[in-house]
Amino acid sequence: MITAPEGVSPEIWAALDTVLDPELDEPITGLDFVESCTVSHGPDGDVVSVGLRLPTFFCAPNFSFLMVADAYDAVSAVPGVARAEVTLADHHASEEINGGVAAHAGFVGTFTGEATAELDELRRTFLTKASVAGQDRLARPLVDAGAGPDELASATLGELPESDELTRLRRRRAAIGLPYDDDAPLLVHPDGSRVTSEQVPLHLRRARLQRVGIETNGEYCKSLLALRYAPGAATAP
Repeated sequence: MITAPEGVSPEIWAALDTVLDPELDEPITGLDFVESCTVSHGPDGDVVSVGLRLPTFFCAPNFSFLMVADAYDAVSAVPGVARAEVTLADHHASEEINGGVAAHAGFVGTFTGEATAELDELRRTFLTKASVAGQDRLARPLVDAGAGPDELASATLGELPESDELTRLRRRRAAIGLPYDDDAPLLVHPDGSRVTSEQVPLHLRRARLQRVGIETNGEYCKSLLALRYAPGAATAP
């Protein structure tokens, strides 16, 4: 986790660290999407103001809304926080998103006449993709060490050494109701069923492609953000 900025409690920063860019499967703290975070102390508790920024003016409103709403929920849940204020800057739908999150209007209520459903299914879709990519991260060292399809198909999470990647995979699976305890198979289909030894080669190819796609997109977005907010750069579309 990125160290909390000066004046921001570790608890508040840890809460923001749980907020993911749904498409990139990385915390907004590590992506440098948190432009500012200030805390004002009051008699009834702390008021936390968080400013977010994104790589482009036209980042998808649904992804953007999720991050602002999730940041609001995460910070609001920190003990001692009386009020959270989370805003998104330099985005074509900033006004709508900021107002909708502050009003607890939901995505449909925020984009009345445009949005037809809330974002639960979108979140699940990207968490599923992340869980598939995570299987490649954990299985790849086993493959490199000579593990074959039979061994990989029978491997369980409890047999793997503890690591940040294993914890990450467990969390993604838990969030979408897939098996994540020690007895859970390492390799599972999106519906949670075990991958058979015959299916292992194709499954790992798909997992690899998923991982490469997510990581490549992540690096591209980081480069766009760095260019957009470089010293002297304009933040126009």
